[in-house]
Amino acid sequence: MRVGRPIPALPQPVCDNCGAKATLAQAGEDAYPHLEDHGPVWICVLCQAWIGVWARSKHNTPLGRLANAALRKRKSQLHDALEPLVAAKMRRDGVNAFEARGKAMKWLITSLGLEVATPSIHALSLEQCEQAIRYVEEFQASRQANRLT
Repeated sequence: MRVGRPIPALPQPVCDNCGAKATLAQAGEDAYPHLEDHGPVWICVLCQAWIGVWARSKHNTPLGRLANAALRKRKSQLHDALEPLVAAKMRRDGVNAFEARGKAMKWLITSLGLEVATPSIHALSLEQCEQAIRYVEEFQASRQANRLT
């Protein structure tokens, strides 16, 4: 039992696409976007934008902003673009994948000067994801060019 001031409930997420309030969906419900149970998600039923919930969150804290199909695709592409950098960091510095991804995201967000609450792919907008993908691709290309010369 908690003693002291009560913790206020987190605000219900609002969809960036249509402005509707998201609803919490669990596995087995009609609105749930997965066939298997991947944990609860906040979902906008009107435009099918959704985001997962932090693992072991007692307050169903969303991972970031609700993402429609286009944003989910860009986030996946950004993950794929960052993966060679993450693997190199793991080999070079002997860190685990979580730490390497965190450092890669922090580097990327700082390099681009993006204003986000947390250095995470979950917090990025569609335009920010596209900008980040271009930046990582240009960075990789410049590294390849330097190796060849």
